Amino acid sequence: MNSYTSLADQAVAADQVGLLEGLASTRAIRRYRDEPIPDEVLRDILFAATRGPSGSNRQPFRFLVLSQSDTAQQAKEIIAASARRVWTRKRDNDGYDKGTGADPNSPKARMGRVMQHYVDNFHKVPCLILPCMIRYRAPTPMEGASIYPAVQNLLLAARALGYGGVITGFHGPVDEQLRSLLNIPQEIFIACTVTLGKPQGGHGPVRRRPMSELVFADQWEQTAPWAIDPPGTQYTKAGPPPGVKVV
Repeated sequence: MNSYTSLADQAVAADQVGLLEGLASTRAIRRYRDEPIPDEVLRDILFAATRGPSGSNRQPFRFLVLSQSDTAQQAKEIIAASARRVWTRKRDNDGYDKGTGADPNSPKARMGRVMQHYVDNFHKVPCLILPCMIRYRAPTPMEGASIYPAVQNLLLAARALGYGGVITGFHGPVDEQLRSLLNIPQEIFIACTVTLGKPQGGHGPVRRRPMSELVFADQWEQTAPWAIDPPGTQYTKAGPPPGVKVV
């Protein structure tokens, strides 16, 4: 009996964390142990992804999973080269080595090191997933609502089972190469890439801005009186400050 036959009789694994804890601690994981993800874990993670909502329940999402095969390695190498080019430009344009980035202990410098490690080792990620969407009409601003909730389900399920991942757009510059290698039709939208693996470090808690800056009631920038963060919440200063217009 092969593993795929036995999986048909195997229930989904029990969560290692509760749903609300998972929501508050599912951060971007870019460092992975050199361990393949077992088939049964991939089954449970992708099962959760395929339960995601979509417009009119059309379920246009598809997930191309690339793990250990020669084809998977070729796809990883293609996106890895793109990732390094994209990150090199961003590192320079955003001044990751200037200002506070010159201080090796600053959050900016730490992020720069993490990203550099990520792109340098992208070709070695345990699992690469291409979430795709079958387009049944011309692209609209709302079409992401039929694919990205399923991607978030995927990341939350990975967290629940002790794994982690991150969404990137590094596939964009090499979209045509991937289509050719993986036989993806032109009408299929490659929405993003997700890398998955067992984290080298720990999970969360995630750091975000205070609720009072992000949640309004009745009018724009009128803080909801109940928008109070729970005790122990950790914060970040990332993103534009309140009231600043981004153009």
